[in-house]
Amino acid sequence: MASVKISKPLPALPADWNSESSFIVHAPLSPAVHRNLSPAGPHFLAHARRKRHSRTFSEDDRIQAQQNVKNVEDEDASEISEAESPLLLSRDPKDWKNQDHYAVLGLSKYRYKATDEQIKKAHRKKVLKHHPDKKAAVGAVDDDSFFKCIQKAMEVLSDPVKRRQFDSVDEGANRDPPSKKSKGNFYKGWGLVFESEGRFSRKQPVPKLGDDKSTKADVEEFYNFWYNFDSWRTFEYLDEEVPDDNENRDQKRYIQRKNNASRAKRKTEDTARLRKLVDDALSLDTRIKKFREEEKKLRNAKKDAREAEEKRLAEEARIKAEEEKKRKEEEEAREKAQKADSKKAKEAAKNAVKKNRRVLKGSVKDVNYFVSGNATPALIDSVLGEVDLVIAKIDNEDLQTLAKSLSAAKGADAVKSTWVEAVGELVKKGSAKAEDFKVFAA
Repeated sequence: MASVKISKPLPALPADWNSESSFIVHAPLSPAVHRNLSPAGPHFLAHARRKRHSRTFSEDDRIQAQQNVKNVEDEDASEISEAESPLLLSRDPKDWKNQDHYAVLGLSKYRYKATDEQIKKAHRKKVLKHHPDKKAAVGAVDDDSFFKCIQKAMEVLSDPVKRRQFDSVDEGANRDPPSKKSKGNFYKGWGLVFESEGRFSRKQPVPKLGDDKSTKADVEEFYNFWYNFDSWRTFEYLDEEVPDDNENRDQKRYIQRKNNASRAKRKTEDTARLRKLVDDALSLDTRIKKFREEEKKLRNAKKDAREAEEKRLAEEARIKAEEEKKRKEEEEAREKAQKADSKKAKEAAKNAVKKNRRVLKGSVKDVNYFVSGNATPALIDSVLGEVDLVIAKIDNEDLQTLAKSLSAAKGADAVKSTWVEAVGELVKKGSAKAEDFKVFAA
């Protein structure tokens, strides 16, 4: 490689320069230096490559473009690599609203999850592969339709607002729910469905469906979240194009009102669809049945415990009532027996009193009223009157004692003496007066 020597003279000093009056102090000037310079840079490398392979400028540019495409295709081949179907390549760029922008860029498996970096890489890869200049260079048909589709896809997906609008209607990201007769894994199938729907939630993170080990609180939180789902999903992407001309303002307002009505209708239909989706999942969720059975068992256990307690209390009340009834019956029987005994005792006492009275009256009669010979009626009345007075004044116990004493007394003197003694006791007690007695006076 050739070397180049450069020798540059020092600039001359000004004529009026005065070193004593200058504020600048200059270092001593170094002598001229000779350096070897080597040619480098992309332009020199391109020149060397053309010389080495004897290529023209156009040939080298075409070959380099092909190599760049190959390098880009090899780069992240496993990450962004989708086969392009003939139907996709034949799309009409004018019908861009109906095209799948993610499929055009080869991001079908990523869709709304694709990062901005992945979108840029995919766009670069597609551009290098389908650029009209490249196709013309290799002798392909001059058709830039699919390239326009690529550019439109990049325009939509690189703009956050437009991408959000497209994601709202991107059917490719939707997951169809498993059928009610499906025998597959409930949590796996429905989990993907709710994960897909969760991309529209304003509240993040979205609760997971969980599995058969999830608690009742987690399951209730999941379904409460979806029954109160706050969706940001809009449908502007499907709007009818509004004319830009200012002359037809009425037509423009009409289309805007029509678009607003269509958005509201689609929003209502989407809310109903999501509600039905949650209803279907809830009806198939075996955990709900399990929780209900557990609640039923708990309610039944409480009911059984309550009924057992009520039965126990009722049995205790029955036993207590029976005991109370038995006690009352026994008490009534006892009172009845006591009354009977009392009655008998009273009857016996009454009979004893009658007997004792007969004994008292008989005692004076047996001694002929204390006279020899026939007793006059007046004497009999007098003696019996004093006997009746004693009977009226004396209590039953003393009456019985007196009757026994009279029964044991023999002879008129002994009987009279017994009477006189009994009357004296009555007088002493204050139950009778001495002057009331003539026969039995002391």
